[in-house]
Amino acid sequence: MVITFNELRRIKDRLPSGSSKRIADELGIDVDSVRNYFGGRHFDAGSPQGVHYEKGPDGGVVTLDDTAILDCAMRILNEANQS
Repeated sequence: MVITFNELRRIKDRLPSGSSKRIADELGIDVDSVRNYFGGRHFDAGSPQGVHYEKGPDGGVVTLDDTAILDCAMRILNEANQS
């Protein structure tokens, strides 16, 4: 999947507090991996895998090899909007 960096950040910024930990727990991954997926720089926990950044307009383009984190984030946003 290809998405602009700014759109990925907008999705992350709309998530309720605690969502990064919730996503990490649901997917059985480190919370820093979730933060890195959305553009964080917590590389002590490892570099983001399956996320490729290319500079350009609107923050550049991000190619996501695996959308599991994004899918979980979108589900959380849908839940929040239904409340």
